Amino acid sequence: MSGLRVLGRAASINVRKVLWTGVELGLDLTREDVDVQADAFRALNPNAMMPVLIDDEGAGSAFSMWESNSICRYLARREGRIDLLPDEPRQRALVEMWMDWQGGELNNSWRYAFMATVRKSAQHQDATLIEASVANWNRHMTMLEDQLLRSDGPFVLGETFTLADVVLGLSAHRWRAAPIAHAALPAIDAWIHHLLERPGFATHGPAAGP
Repeated sequence: MSGLRVLGRAASINVRKVLWTGVELGLDLTREDVDVQADAFRALNPNAMMPVLIDDEGAGSAFSMWESNSICRYLARREGRIDLLPDEPRQRALVEMWMDWQGGELNNSWRYAFMATVRKSAQHQDATLIEASVANWNRHMTMLEDQLLRSDGPFVLGETFTLADVVLGLSAHRWRAAPIAHAALPAIDAWIHHLLERPGFATHGPAAGP
């Protein structure tokens, strides 16, 4: 099979980042379920984590890569979409800063609480650690709330929708969907409501799970 393939399960938030980006770019992405422990998949991603992108389009050998935020950047650059990922150094740096913050600081803040309350993991049932993770999750979401209040437009970085809105939008939906005590963050609520007007988020956000 040739074309653009995304390897990973549909419920994965990281797979959904890539699929939403594909909608914004008008790309025909084919998603395939995979066994992440299979040797063939580990040859593509030694981390044994989803997603992996395979780009078989055009002449030459197939190109593959992993790390969801990097895949989103690649696709935006591939299609020349400087609205989603600007060429201007400072504007691009801010988009990538918020993407990297999402992939690192924000994700790490919610991991224990999400595994406990949504995934019901037996290994994540320490009440003290759950409480600490919820507090840390709310603290990080308050940082995003403050950024939205500072923004000069409806999106994370102002008037233009960027890849930062994709990766943070899915994270914000996960926060709202989790059965935890939520901080009151009206700017995030308004922003998510605005994002729902975009077909990519409507399909790969709330409709696809937490």
